[in-house]
Amino acid sequence: MKKLCAPLTILIVFISVFSFAQDKKMIRIGVTQIVSHAALDADQKGFEDALSTSGFKEGVNVIYDRQNAQGDMMKANAIAQKFIEEKVDLIHSIATPTTQAVAKITRDIPVVFSSITDPISAGIVPKESAPGKKSGTNVTGVSDRWPVFLQMEMYAKFVPNAKQWGTIYNAAEANSVVHIKEMREAAKKLGLELVEATITNRSEVSQAVLSLVGKVQAIVISADNTAISDFETIVNKCNEKKIALFAGDVDSVQRGATAAYGLDYFLVGYAAGKKAVLVLKGLKPGEIPWGPMEKFSLVINASAAAAQGVTIPPDLLKKADKVIK
Repeated sequence: MKKLCAPLTILIVFISVFSFAQDKKMIRIGVTQIVSHAALDADQKGFEDALSTSGFKEGVNVIYDRQNAQGDMMKANAIAQKFIEEKVDLIHSIATPTTQAVAKITRDIPVVFSSITDPISAGIVPKESAPGKKSGTNVTGVSDRWPVFLQMEMYAKFVPNAKQWGTIYNAAEANSVVHIKEMREAAKKLGLELVEATITNRSEVSQAVLSLVGKVQAIVISADNTAISDFETIVNKCNEKKIALFAGDVDSVQRGATAAYGLDYFLVGYAAGKKAVLVLKGLKPGEIPWGPMEKFSLVINASAAAAQGVTIPPDLLKKADKVIK
C-alpha cells in the first residue's frame, strides 16, 4: 500500500495544479507585423516589456500569437481574419498595412497600433480624431511620424556639397507616400534635388540602388518597410560607390547608415504597450488618446561614415546622443 501512496499523491498534486491553471484566465494577444527588420522588431520588444513590467507576463497570464506578413498584404489580411475568428483579447498591430487589415474587419476586439506614420490618412482613426485625442473606436496607439524637414536639414550638414539626394520606397505603403511627400517639400526648401526610385517588393531593392548610382551623392531612406527590410543591400552598394547613406530610424544606424535623427523604436513599442496595459485593466481603446512619439535622437556611425567617404563635422559629433565607433 505504501508504494501506491507516492504516485497517488503526485497525481493529485498534478490534477490540482492543472485545475488551477485552467481556472486562471490567460490573456491572448495577437501580434501582426508587416515585415521583420530591426526597428519593427524593437517595437514589439518594447511593447512586451511594457506589459511585463506592469504585471502582464508571457507564460504566466499572457500568451502572444506572433505573426509576420513578410511584406505580403494577402498574408496580412489572413492574419487579421485569424485573430478575429480566434477572438483574441487584444491585437497589437505593427505598421500601417497590418493595422489597416485589422481595423477594417473588427469593431469589437481592442487594437493597439504602433509604428504608423499617419493613422488618419490611412483610415485607421477617424478624420476628426487629432493626435492626442480619443478615437471613440476600438483603436488606439502610437504614431512614429518623423520630423522629416528637421531630418533632411540635419543630414545636409553632414554632406554640404551634396545637392542630389536619392530615396527608395514602395509606393503601395501609405506611410511611405506621406514621408516622400514631406521629403519633396523639405528638399525644395533646402535647395536640394530629390531623385526617387520606387520598388514593389524586397527583391527590387538592389536594382533601385544601382539606378541611383551616378545621379546622387547621398541617399536617405524613409519609413519604408520594404526598403528597410533589405537595408544591408543598400548599405553595401553605398559603401562600394561612396554614397552617403542616412536613415530615419536609429536602429538602421547600427546596420550601416552614416547617421539618423529619429526615433528609438523600442520606446515607440513601449509607449504602445502602456496603452495596451490600460486596455487590459478595463479602459476602452477609444477612451485612450492616440498620439505621436516626440523624442528624437541623433545617432552617428563613425565607421559607416568612413566607408561611405563622409567626414563628420566636429560640431555634429558633439551634438550626437550616441556615436557608434
